[in-house]
Amino acid sequence: MQAIIKNDNNKNLFQIKSALSKQIKTTREYWQKITVIKHPSIKGKEKEAQKTLSSPDIVRVSSSDKKVFLYYKKYRKNYLCVVAKHENGQGFIITVYITNKIKEGTQIWQKQKNKS
Repeated sequence: MQAIIKNDNNKNLFQIKSALSKQIKTTREYWQKITVIKHPSIKGKEKEAQKTLSSPDIVRVSSSDKKVFLYYKKYRKNYLCVVAKHENGQGFIITVYITNKIKEGTQIWQKQKNKS
């Protein structure tokens, strides 16, 4: 996992290449909005969000917006879901949350199982 942490006046928190080869980023300000207002349970889980983007278990396209992608990775007994919008070869995080089930949408990517 290669996260690029930009230091342009500390505006960007991180930018990382997703499993779909898109550069996904979020700002410090927006991450704080997610962790304080939307989903406080995500506070301190920046690394987990980056891992979910770079090495998800499943990726689905939103059934309501074809530019919105839901990246899922197993997290304890649930899943961590990072919702990102892709535009012009790049993307940004819309939200991050913990869920007990994978939402509807067309599955477009799945982690390859190890052959034993």
